[in-house]
Amino acid sequence: MDGRPLYTTARDGSKLFVQDWGSGRPVLLLSAWTFDASSWGSHIVALNDRGFRCVAPDRRGHGRSEMPSHGYDLDTLTDDVADVIEQRDLRDVTLVAFSMGAVEAVNYLARYGSKRIAKLVLVAPTTPFLVQAEDNPDAIPKPMIEADLAAIARDFPAWMAANEAPFFLPETPEITRAWIRQMMLSVPLPVALACRKTIAFADLRAAAASIDRPTLILHGDSDASAPLPLTGARTAKLIKGSRLSIYEGAPHALPLTHRERLLSDLVGFMAS
Repeated sequence: MDGRPLYTTARDGSKLFVQDWGSGRPVLLLSAWTFDASSWGSHIVALNDRGFRCVAPDRRGHGRSEMPSHGYDLDTLTDDVADVIEQRDLRDVTLVAFSMGAVEAVNYLARYGSKRIAKLVLVAPTTPFLVQAEDNPDAIPKPMIEADLAAIARDFPAWMAANEAPFFLPETPEITRAWIRQMMLSVPLPVALACRKTIAFADLRAAAASIDRPTLILHGDSDASAPLPLTGARTAKLIKGSRLSIYEGAPHALPLTHRERLLSDLVGFMAS
């Protein structure tokens, strides 16, 4: 990491901690809701060994980034991604986005274009639009989303306990589960709630339809957090020429539960 700064300064002055390891073609890794970049650790090591440079920022309010009381709206979070890409002068980037990261990645391409991006990989995305509306009838009713937000606000640890089982596989070790619980609980609750609202109400249908880069979507058909028919399948229909790879029996936490297959698919896609 010689000479590479540990932080990117966002345009509002917030300092964003960035892991930046290895050399070669850059892979930018965006994390899930309430996850920080340490969740990508074993993928970073594997990709470094295969000759890729890995850049993984902690979202504002997460991990070792600063925690301002503002900036958790979609456009500011997307501007943060752009600031990381531009300040490190990343080009020919493979943008890999897990869960909430997909919202930032798809919005980035709509706002900033694809001149710096070579390929896009969406892992268990929460795109394109989760809220039921007249033109989005087969989605989640707004009162259900609001009840979920209220449950998180009331008792986040209890909400996590109630939702943990389908997030992992039954054989996922307790130490892995504990690591993720600790990571999620380290995010200040106002930040977690603001980001959750951003995911819930982001309408990225037009943004997804405008993507002009080769796109791979990896999604489990047992995903309770971002059900495949509502998210990955619809996103694949919107992105011209995209490829949807369905992991049978897989939950939401694919980078943790299906690491080897995910890495194989990712490296194969970058080589194609």
